[in-house]
This record gives sequence, structure tokens and C-alpha cells, in this order.
Amino acid sequence: MRPRPGLTVYNSSKGAVILMSKSMAAEFGPDKIRINCVNPVFSPDTGLSAEFAGGAVTEEARKRFMATIPLGRFSTPLDVANACLYLASDEAAFISGVCIEVDGARCV
Repeated sequence: MRPRPGLTVYNSSKGAVILMSKSMAAEFGPDKIRINCVNPVFSPDTGLSAEFAGGAVTEEARKRFMATIPLGRFSTPLDVANACLYLASDEAAFISGVCIEVDGARCV
């Protein structure tokens, strides 16, 4: 997670969700309840992208933002769904209290 200027409230809320997830994992673990979270990178192709970006996302803005993603593309709904499916699978039965960034290494 990398905070960005001008997004203090959003950055804080994301941090709160991560810490709350970890806290809940510790609290509910004895009941065999697993808690994880998924952090997707911003995508200008989602329905709320203009609202999040403060207006229409221009082609120039898309290119600037994409340049900050080492894997060179925006996330897709399928990328996020696959992370969620993994966390819900038997293969992730011992994973709890983690946050998976689905962001093409942007937060690194």
C-alpha cells in the first residue's frame, strides 16, 4: 500500500480496512473463521473511476498511471475475482490475516 498525495481520507480508510482485517483474523481465528482482504489497483475502466479520479480519465492520465504499474497493464475484474477465488479455496485453508495486492507490483 502506497499512500498518494491528495487522497488522505481514502488512504486512511484503506489502512483501516487492512488493520481491521488483521485484527478480525486474530479475533475469529480460534473459531476457524479466516479473514483476508484484497487490494486491487485503480482501473480507469471501472464504473466509478471518474468519481475516484475527480473527473473523466483522459488518455494522457491513463498513460501516466499505467507507467506506474510494473506489469504494464491495469487490473481487470477477473484478476480480482481470481485472487478472491484463491482465498476462498481449500488451497488457502491456512491463510488468514493477509492482504493481497492485485496491483501488478505497483505498491512495491
